[in-house]
Amino acid sequence: MEGAGLRIRGSLHSELPSNRGSAAVEFALVLPLLLMIVLGIVEFGLLLYRQAILATASREGARVGVVLRTPKPSAGEVQAVAQGVLTNAGLSLNQTTITVTGSGGSFGSDLTVTVEQPYQFMFLPNLVPGMKTSVKLVGKTVMKNE
Repeated sequence: MEGAGLRIRGSLHSELPSNRGSAAVEFALVLPLLLMIVLGIVEFGLLLYRQAILATASREGARVGVVLRTPKPSAGEVQAVAQGVLTNAGLSLNQTTITVTGSGGSFGSDLTVTVEQPYQFMFLPNLVPGMKTSVKLVGKTVMKNE
């Protein structure tokens, strides 16, 4: 009885149905959603970065406009400071509106600096049907004259 031992005809794995390719199919189904999430994070990160720069530009302009000095800074000087912040941050001044009200005012009066700029979405309108292609970002600061 030579070789009468139990003989296994192959591995158990070879007799099960093949699952090859199912990971690729699952990945193909999940990839569009994953891309949309990643591109959405990038897109809104850029939008929030731009919003923070606009807020900083309006705040810096307002601070220059309210300091106690003689003569008081003009609206043009306040706008130049806000433009400088935008330029230093690498933002284009195209389509940017900087509005200064109350410059040269007396002690305790309000000075308002508003910086507006449109933001064009790059990725999301192509991926999400019906989404706006742009939004208007606004940075607004109100300070009391010193």
